[in-house]
Order: sequence, then C-alpha cells, then structure tokens
Amino acid sequence: MRASRLVTLLLLLQNRGRMTARQLAEELEVSVRTVYRDVEALAAAGIPLYGDAGHAGGYRLLDGYRTRLTGLTGDEAQAAFLTALPEAAAQLGLGEALTTARLKLDAALPTALREHAGRIRQRFLLDAPGWYGDADRAPHPHLAAVATAVWERRAVLLRYRRWRAPEEIERRVEPYGLVLKAGRWYLVAGGASGLRTYRVDQILGLRLLTEDPSTAPPAGFDLAEHWRAHVADFRARLHTGEALVRVTAEGARRLGLTRSGGDEWTEARVPIESVEHAHGEFLRLGADVEVLAPAELRERIAATVRKLAARYDAS
Repeated sequence: MRASRLVTLLLLLQNRGRMTARQLAEELEVSVRTVYRDVEALAAAGIPLYGDAGHAGGYRLLDGYRTRLTGLTGDEAQAAFLTALPEAAAQLGLGEALTTARLKLDAALPTALREHAGRIRQRFLLDAPGWYGDADRAPHPHLAAVATAVWERRAVLLRYRRWRAPEEIERRVEPYGLVLKAGRWYLVAGGASGLRTYRVDQILGLRLLTEDPSTAPPAGFDLAEHWRAHVADFRARLHTGEALVRVTAEGARRLGLTRSGGDEWTEARVPIESVEHAHGEFLRLGADVEVLAPAELRERIAATVRKLAARYDAS
C-alpha cells in the first residue's frame, strides 16, 4: 500500500509541479505527517525533490526529472477504460487504481497533450445516473462478486428476485459482461434458459462456482452489440397498447403531446406499455387527464380515485 502511495506522490509532483504538503495529503487521503515521511523516503531513495519554505512553498521535483514508473498494472489498465465514470470504477473496487492509472497516463503524455487533457477534465463531466434514481446509495453488496465472476469467466449460482411468479428463482449462469445503464448495473449472462439480462440490485444471493471450469461467451458474442439489440427489443415491447384520453393544456405538456386546437381539453391517443403501468402514469397527472379507453384502465383509475377520496374524506 505504501509503495503505491509513494508512486502516486511522485507522479503528482511530476504532473502538477510544486504542491504543498497539505495539497498532497488531500490528494492521497492521508495526514500531513504521513506526507512528510513519504517525502523523506523518496529523498532517501535518490529521487531529486526538494521543499521550499514559506507561504508559497511546497515540494517539487528537480527541473527535467521524469519518472519512468508509468507502466500500468492489470487493475489500472482495467480502470483506464472507466476514466469517464469514476463512480462506476469506485463501485467495482477500482477507484484507487483509476487514480493511479490517470496519473500514469498523464505522466506518459507530452506536456502540450497533458495540458489539453487537463482542460478537457476541467470543462466536461459525465454524470450517468438520472436525477430521481437511487444510484447515489451504496453499491449493491453482490456487485463486487458479480464483477469477479465476469473478470474470471466463472459460472455462478444465482438467487434472483423477478417481477413474475415464481418471484424468487435460482439459476446457474455464466456471466459474460456488466452494463451500467442510467445508474443501474445489469449482468448479461448465459444459462439453460438462454442469454438473459439480470439487474444486479435484484440479486438476493450469489455463489462463485470455482469448481466449474472457466466459461466463455458464445463465438462472435459482442457485449455492446448485444446490449444495443436488447435495448431495441425492450423499446419495441414497451408500448404495445393504446389509450384514448382527454387532457388539459398542462396534461398535454406533461405527456409531450402537441395540441391540435385551443380548447381547454384535447382528445389524444397515447401509446401505453400495459394497463398496470399506464394506471400509475396517468394517476400522476391528477385532474389534468381523463382516461376514456380502454374500459379496464378507466375503471381501475376510477376505483383508485374512489379509495383516495374515501380515505381523505375520512381523515
């Protein structure tokens, strides 16, 4: 651990120039006292760095000195592909490796390109999770085990919660890849039931089957291509029905509809995924929508509204 920290400290000074002990401590997430000890260790090892006293002082390397410790480790190479997703890297246990990999990549770049890369990091940021998702919570406890199975091509015994009966199932699956979509992790895996996608936060239990031989995806399998096809199929199945509704101007706006006239109420046909899903979606619009058809959806919303009216009237 300390050797890794010393390399990181050295790369920080090489990439950024003069840094105070406090700045280094914040970057390395250690105490200032620890920075002092690390600097002494580097100096004793023959690294040409020195400190300047005073308010504008700090540590820096001798002009012209560049370390050659820029080769990436296995973890750092994996983390390098997640440089735009630091939160994802942290959830996979690669946060520290990502930091070191980025420093090594910076150190290997010519000065002009390193400055350009720095400007990009200052001006652009990718924040993948949606506003109202729950992606800010702690990573799922089984994510690390799933990632291990993917890295090592190991089959797992999966206990999983799904939406249809039976709600809890157990399957032996062969993990082929992990996908991060809108702040949620999905496992793409093969098994007796074919190629399936599993939400990692719905995994109830997982056991790595180390006694099984290593697994491999089918010939020609491409994770990105598979995911694009999966998303396209999901969208094709998303809206298989239709509802006839009356909406106010506000309701039309919230549904993303273009109004055909200036009347207060407008009739429109809206694609729906299912009666169950549409029930919740239309209730969110409150008095700005009236469902005319299908009858099942209208009756279900009416029943819910009666229950709500009775509850609030009683209270």
